[in-house]
Amino acid sequence: MCLPITLLFIGIISYGQNNNVPDQYFDDPLKIPMILSGSFGELRSNHFHSGLDIKTQQKEGIPIYAPADGVVTRIKVAHYGYGKALYISHPNGYSTVYAHLQRYAGPIQEYVKASQYSRESYEVELFPEAGKLVVNRGDIIGYTGNSGSSGGPHLHFEIRDSNSRPMNPLLFGIEIPDSKKPLVNTVFAYPIGDNAHVDQSQNPVKLRLIPLNDGSYKTENISALGKIGFGISTYDQQDGASNKNGVYKIRTVFNGTENYNVLFEKFSFAETRYLNRFIDYHYWRTNKSRVQKLFREENNPLSVITHEVDNGYLQIEDGLDASYTIEVLDYKGNKTTITVPISGKDIPVVTPRDVNKTSDYIYADEATSITKGKFSIYIPPNSLYEDTYLNIEAQGDTLFFHEDNIPIHKNISITVDASNYKSEDLDKLYLGRLSLKGEPYYNTTYRKGTKLTARTRTFGTFALVADTTPPTISAVNFKDEQWISANETLTVKIEDDLSGIGSYRATINGKFILMEYNYKKDVLTYDFGDDIISDTENNLKVNVVDNAGNSATFEATFFRK
Repeated sequence: MCLPITLLFIGIISYGQNNNVPDQYFDDPLKIPMILSGSFGELRSNHFHSGLDIKTQQKEGIPIYAPADGVVTRIKVAHYGYGKALYISHPNGYSTVYAHLQRYAGPIQEYVKASQYSRESYEVELFPEAGKLVVNRGDIIGYTGNSGSSGGPHLHFEIRDSNSRPMNPLLFGIEIPDSKKPLVNTVFAYPIGDNAHVDQSQNPVKLRLIPLNDGSYKTENISALGKIGFGISTYDQQDGASNKNGVYKIRTVFNGTENYNVLFEKFSFAETRYLNRFIDYHYWRTNKSRVQKLFREENNPLSVITHEVDNGYLQIEDGLDASYTIEVLDYKGNKTTITVPISGKDIPVVTPRDVNKTSDYIYADEATSITKGKFSIYIPPNSLYEDTYLNIEAQGDTLFFHEDNIPIHKNISITVDASNYKSEDLDKLYLGRLSLKGEPYYNTTYRKGTKLTARTRTFGTFALVADTTPPTISAVNFKDEQWISANETLTVKIEDDLSGIGSYRATINGKFILMEYNYKKDVLTYDFGDDIISDTENNLKVNVVDNAGNSATFEATFFRK
């Protein structure tokens, strides 16, 4: 939430204190020490992190408690993304979100399981009718897990406003012990205009950081001229954890005047992908470090930028000395300061700007169609953030579509003419993006006649790939014709080396059974607690289809008392 500019000068203790936020309304969702592996607004791939990632002591199954009275308004179970997620609306207009759950609790679990069996699908999205699933403060609503695209056991917890915009949960009184100052990796200076330079270079210049005794930094003195900007790679750590989490606030001052502020208190999902415009994307892709640009470029509408003078740019004049200060703060007010001394010097440029000119120049605000060999590319307007040259080449069934060092905001379509393939083989083809090792990743591909089309928001090398091999299925915790009365679960392993698993269905004695797919371990698991079967002799049948339409069937018999 943006604060009036005048309040920003009161001091770091007042940052984030807003009378409109009910800071004692929500209890902690877990009754264990609140230690974070991820913070609100943290820079992630293609998005800002929309909540807190709370550590769960490296295990699953820890109870999650309703932090306030409310009503369950949405439940989503998915293989990827949030995995098992729960959404609760509260009487004060806010909502809370819980993701990567192991399972739900009580009536919520019963409602979800009944819906999954009714629809005969593990993946469901449910919107319970008003008042059907009421929760009271302190009720157990689920258990922490590692479902979906989670890298380890934890609880992803969000608080959203009445417009479904995620807000920093720390504003609501969620207490995270933090006595550590933010850490700084890198500071960059960026010459912007045609005549601008930093240390006689028109390319971004990495500045040498000099640590001072009080914990702050200064950089080496730089010479500059014209329009320039700065960027910083920084992170924060809370007590009890070594995770590199995001910071709360960045404030810059130029010659004593506040110049630019970034505040991670609230944003909308509609703007979150603009993170790729906010960071130095080229540096991120080549060095795996995210540098936040402390200036607003065109096509950057981010609301986390709460104050700016001249879009954060500086104008450096010949013969004049200047001072630029960057302050990085966490929510508790711990602060790290970097001072950059600048000398304005009109001296010759030694290193001109690197520009790789090609035959394909793209105007960002215009639609562009390009044909290379058997490939056709359609770039909608505003797919790119700025006009740029692209390196595009085609050779046979392979398209080199620039390097992944420029961000794509909107989907670009790639179509390939596969008329040289036999008609019976066309359904087994797809457009895959190749890894650095040349291995294809499946892209959702649509076919119309002999033309196949896929969409992408990532540059790279794409190839027409044929997948004619069906998935493999094997038993994990049982054998054919085995008695397994002591088993609590039935587990099979499913794998597909090329296009990946597209769908699956399992039955016992002809009845649908719910099997949970864990793509990280390539296993399907059925819980005998669902009480679907009562026979002694049971016939299991599992059918798996990959994304190219190849199918495999596994059958086995087992016995239970």
